[in-house]
Amino acid sequence: MKIEVNREDLLKVLQGCGAVVERRQTLPILSNLYLEASGAGLTIAGTDLEVEIVGVCPVTVLAEGACTIPARKVLEICRALEEGSLLTITSEGGKATIQSGRSRFSLATISPEEFPKIEGGTIVSSITISIEHLKQLITQVGFAMAQQDVRYFLNGMLLESEGEHLRAVATDGHRLALSSRKVIADGNTNESADKTSKQAILPRKSVIELGRLLSDEDDAVEIGFGENHLVAKFGVFKLTSKLVEGQFPDYKKVLPAGTENSLVGDRDSMKQSFHRVAILSNEKYRGVKLSLKEGLLNISANNPEQEEAHEEVVVEYAGTEMEIGFNVNYILDVLNVLGDKSVKMSVADANSSALIESEEDPESVFVVMPMRL
Repeated sequence: MKIEVNREDLLKVLQGCGAVVERRQTLPILSNLYLEASGAGLTIAGTDLEVEIVGVCPVTVLAEGACTIPARKVLEICRALEEGSLLTITSEGGKATIQSGRSRFSLATISPEEFPKIEGGTIVSSITISIEHLKQLITQVGFAMAQQDVRYFLNGMLLESEGEHLRAVATDGHRLALSSRKVIADGNTNESADKTSKQAILPRKSVIELGRLLSDEDDAVEIGFGENHLVAKFGVFKLTSKLVEGQFPDYKKVLPAGTENSLVGDRDSMKQSFHRVAILSNEKYRGVKLSLKEGLLNISANNPEQEEAHEEVVVEYAGTEMEIGFNVNYILDVLNVLGDKSVKMSVADANSSALIESEEDPESVFVVMPMRL
């Protein structure tokens, strides 16, 4: 294999595919990237056996072929070379050589036949959604995913394609985030959407990698749902991920009903007040107390050192006077992803979960469970 490639073109694809490669691997081949030069250009692939990222890079192919090279080393070499450099990459006799100007690097390779590829299988249904909308779904929902929960189906994000909408849901058992966006395809929404409902639980790492790869330079993402995998195609990249097995909880049952006690307040004011009170909250439990009365929200916290913090926020509230406790981190996580000026918080009583909504985005809702103080 022998190719000539521009540094910037190669670096973009290397960064995209190389991020999925873990620093410590049980199999040496998983520390490598797969490179294949053909008439279509240079194809680069990286995998950790759960998620695979494939990118295509424009190159001048002088000799077709394939090899695998150490991901971290080739990425560091490419970053260290001067901007606008032209690289010549040659693979022969168990070595890969990278040459640019007066610089020359020789890297050990592993046979490309050993590189594992995720078997995609059959795509059952597919949708196309704008990059902007998919980024919004990941941002507004991703923070609520569980981390290393024994209920493994919570360690990811539920993607649900239904009619003309793609819905994303995540929960860690203490809070839930849900957002929905309209899909597109061929410029015709009605014809584009697959009318059958399809669900898939995308693993946490795949969600993070997908969110990182999405670029404003691209217009849309094609998402294909398989029986046990999901494929996302956009720009020069294709991400293939295995799915989390198991049944995601029925999120519709978690959404509070009869939440007649609602407050509407300025998002920035509430966010800053919660942030200041959090400074003196219990470092382990992070509890804050919300006291609701007409037109006023009192936020308070204390800690084992007998230190206290109090904040008053003027809000629109005419419901029942009550006191209710929450984990302040969970409230702040929601306020951080809401981009609107005002926020609506509804509770049925002091023992019920809070339903937090955006005044300007009815497609997104958040649920936070209360805590005893």
